[in-house]
Amino acid sequence: MGYRVAVVGATGAVGREMLRTLAERNFPVSEVAAVASGRSAGQEVSFGENAVLKVQSLDKFNFRGWDIGLFSPGATVSAAHAPRAAAAGCVVIDNTSQFRMEPDIPLVVPEVNPQALRMFSKRNIIANPNCSTIQMVVALKPLHDRWTIKRVVVATYQSVSGAGKEAMDELFNHTKKVFVHEADKPEQFTKEIAFNVIPHIDRFMDDGLTKEEWKMTVETKKILDPDIAVHATCVRVPVFIGHGEAVNVEFAQPVTAGEARAALREAPGVEVVDVREDGGYVTPLECAGEDPVFVSRIRKDPTVANGLSFWCVSDNLRKGAALNAVQIAETLVGQGMLTKKVAA
Repeated sequence: MGYRVAVVGATGAVGREMLRTLAERNFPVSEVAAVASGRSAGQEVSFGENAVLKVQSLDKFNFRGWDIGLFSPGATVSAAHAPRAAAAGCVVIDNTSQFRMEPDIPLVVPEVNPQALRMFSKRNIIANPNCSTIQMVVALKPLHDRWTIKRVVVATYQSVSGAGKEAMDELFNHTKKVFVHEADKPEQFTKEIAFNVIPHIDRFMDDGLTKEEWKMTVETKKILDPDIAVHATCVRVPVFIGHGEAVNVEFAQPVTAGEARAALREAPGVEVVDVREDGGYVTPLECAGEDPVFVSRIRKDPTVANGLSFWCVSDNLRKGAALNAVQIAETLVGQGMLTKKVAA
């Protein structure tokens, strides 16, 4: 007997990736439900190579008797329905920003802070971090454990899939129109995304940060260490899938590039591709569809004491969202934290 898993937001890019990841990793399921908004009810989505699921309406879905809810329907929808699912006994793993910074809800990257899962039963909700935060803390964890990170300065190069299917469609359609000398007004972005970069993700805050930059700061502190100073500049780039990050780190202890490279090679969830020659690094195009966080361009920063810089990329729909959520579920199962339910 496996677990009954409901995927909420199943028709979106992340929801479809959650279904794909569950099947690819042979997560022990006895039943899977595809759940989405009422307007998507009745549509069909794939699960594995042969199964097709009919989408059920979230408003009418009864979570009683379901073991796990993988949520990615948007923050406002999660705010309404995740507590309802949790109250019915379904453990919610939420991919939205709704619950991440609530002190009694764990914010978890399994390679980094699996111990935080011990507190999930307080609310029956676990938060999946922001995609750009996930890949960065996976790379930072083995370095922090050895040499203690004082400060991180990061610039992101984030793909349009982080803004959803409509954003991907806009990049595709606007790119085509450039070649026929046509133009369309941006709808998903504040400026044209085709052949452009936009230093603005999410809304502006009073201190000049964008919400995305604030997320990276506070989430890193909650997941890894509250004493780490983080400063981020988040940029949207005309790439469909895969986020890149240029990360500069200041440590409390001396560290060489070789020592950091060796520590990263041993770290779970990390793959080091760092050859100092043409093409000896990984780009977003190459990481699409892959599970690891790829780290390249590891080098000394001579402008600051105990400084290093590196480049990292990861598939934001997989490790940045769906895979991390499924890994949380796998950790719950592996640590015996879940009790299988029977259908209501």
